[in-house]
Amino acid sequence: MLLCGNSLGLESLPALLFSDTMKLLPTLLLTVLLAPLAQAARRIGEAEVRAGANGVPCFTISAREEQRGGAPDFRAVTVSDSSGKPMWKMTMPRERTFPVTHSMCIPYAGRVQALPQTPAAVLEAGRAYQVLIEARKARNAGSPLRYLARFCLAPEAGSVGPQAPSMRIRSNCPPAEHSVQSRAR
Repeated sequence: MLLCGNSLGLESLPALLFSDTMKLLPTLLLTVLLAPLAQAARRIGEAEVRAGANGVPCFTISAREEQRGGAPDFRAVTVSDSSGKPMWKMTMPRERTFPVTHSMCIPYAGRVQALPQTPAAVLEAGRAYQVLIEARKARNAGSPLRYLARFCLAPEAGSVGPQAPSMRIRSNCPPAEHSVQSRAR
């Protein structure tokens, strides 16, 4: 069989292999293959835990995170104990969201009962917990989709009596069995 016209013969194969187009092909293949890994490897941002009304923990992103990437759009918040057991979760419906700014705070057990959420378990003093705030798709590629903080509750000095003790948020929690190292951010 004789090749003629615009068909590629064997003599033009080296020219094709070393053309600028072919040099881009490995780069494009690597980009396509590594893009999902880059998404999965996104950094976890810093959440912040502070005392809300009546000493109830409330959650937000750190001021530094807001300065870095702006206010992310809220998707969900989950509080877990040190073993990973969920204590409470609240999720926004797909069609609704709001920006999580450092100046606002999402209270434990939520005030917006219309949002889908699980019943909130009682948080105990001295136990380590973590909060994970999940955001919708970020506005820029460097912004995290998750924000994490670790915390525990500690009785306020001088709180005594049969009533529930007044609590404060602590960042340095005593180590618990099978717990993660605790630190608030």
